[in-house]
Amino acid sequence: MTTDTASAQQPMECTVELLRSLFLFEKLTDEQLEWVCREGHLEHVPPGIVYSEGDPATCFYILVEGEVVLSGRASGDEVDISRTTQRGVYAGAWQAYLGDQVPQIYNNTMRVTVPTTLVVLDAETLAEMMREWFPMALHLLEGLFFGIRNNFQAVGQRERLLALGSLSAGLTHELNNPASAAVRATGILRERVAGMRHKLAFIGSGRYSSDDLAGLVMLQEDAAAHVAKAPILTPMEASDREEELGEWLLEHGVTAAWDIASTMVQAGLEIAWLDQVYERVGESNFASAVGWLYYSVETELLMNEIQDSTERISALVASAKQYSQLDRAPWQTVDIHELVDSTLVMLAAKLKGTQVIKRYDRSLPPIGAYAAELNQVWTNLIDNAIQAMAGLPDTEDRTLTITTSQVEDSVLVEIRDTGPGVPVELQTRIFEPFFTTKAVGEGTGLGLDISYRIVVKKHHGDLRVESRPGDTRFVVQLPLSTNPPMGDALPLTDAQPPNRALPPTEAQPLSDAAAQIGTQA
Repeated sequence: MTTDTASAQQPMECTVELLRSLFLFEKLTDEQLEWVCREGHLEHVPPGIVYSEGDPATCFYILVEGEVVLSGRASGDEVDISRTTQRGVYAGAWQAYLGDQVPQIYNNTMRVTVPTTLVVLDAETLAEMMREWFPMALHLLEGLFFGIRNNFQAVGQRERLLALGSLSAGLTHELNNPASAAVRATGILRERVAGMRHKLAFIGSGRYSSDDLAGLVMLQEDAAAHVAKAPILTPMEASDREEELGEWLLEHGVTAAWDIASTMVQAGLEIAWLDQVYERVGESNFASAVGWLYYSVETELLMNEIQDSTERISALVASAKQYSQLDRAPWQTVDIHELVDSTLVMLAAKLKGTQVIKRYDRSLPPIGAYAAELNQVWTNLIDNAIQAMAGLPDTEDRTLTITTSQVEDSVLVEIRDTGPGVPVELQTRIFEPFFTTKAVGEGTGLGLDISYRIVVKKHHGDLRVESRPGDTRFVVQLPLSTNPPMGDALPLTDAQPPNRALPPTEAQPLSDAAAQIGTQA
């Protein structure tokens, strides 16, 4: 219910004495209080909603008698932030003095639980009063408001840059390994191709008949086929086969038998296959034929290595592209698992030594989301989990478990670690800006704060923590809707978790945003 649709009861008489009994007005002059009575009014409001979160902020309310409750949206539900009967507390269009510098909407929902009397001022009237009566205070408040917001944005940007630097270092490391392997394999391949040309000239010198050459080519093709389906051997199995094959090659007059044996075993070729070569080309040509086949087999293996390396590089680049969402719209319909997986790839270097368990519900439907910002949430939560487990003595104790599921009309993503946990007395504070349990210089205290704002304010979801030693779970709840949430364009600095709200006192407003300023001041 707004002032326009409020009860039609005749308002009580507004008097100077009544206003002066409210702490907000106690220092005003009689002339100023008369102006407030003239420009505003007292209003009786029956139990119900006075205004709703996201509506245009048209009025400023001060409690005279009764009870008011402030609430905010979380996971589609209304969560009570504050409840009070304290005379003089205020809420509503308290940001009117900032004009069009900020969105003029209600940042919460206010309702009354019993018949309640409120002093009501039009938002424009409040702004005029502030400008005319308190010009210096107005400048101070503007500076405080925008100073805090700019501080959040600047430090938040630094947090994102630090995360980006860490991710870039990890990605560079991950890219360097396959790139180095491809470069090394290319260099060896060039040498082997040159050796094959030399062997080809030797074979074509007339020592082999046309039938022998045809048979040798067939063996070459067969060797390539073996490479494609070579078994994966344990180090012990490979060592045993290399020793057996090397001795056999020495007995048949092949020099460099051990190098050749290692390559042949890697390709899945055994003594029985080499017996076929021996029978086909004879003893006199066997060593040169094996050398030719050795070059052919190693060439196939090197090309496979180059292919694997370049595919790995391509996959890393694709994951980085998926993670950054550089070529996609801010709001899009996404598979939540693709976002989480791209983040895991980006954090692969940090995850070394940690067992990662995925318990994905692949039946989950796509959801609408700001994908790049959700990836920032996964980064913050997973990175915190990695750091929490870093002190564990045994790597087998470090387990990161990511679970997805659907509960009614929401998707849940649970990120669990086996670290020491968050003490109970700190669990209500970890989402506060600048609060951190890390050593000085190791964290800004904004990772969870930013994550909360992205999930709750941008997506109208929920983020909560459940923790005990050896089992810490951060649960992200996101609505299944594919439509952008109402009010998603609001600056994230306007969001406040319910457990951050300060209880109203004689010196504090009944307003979540104003309580934010009180907290920072």
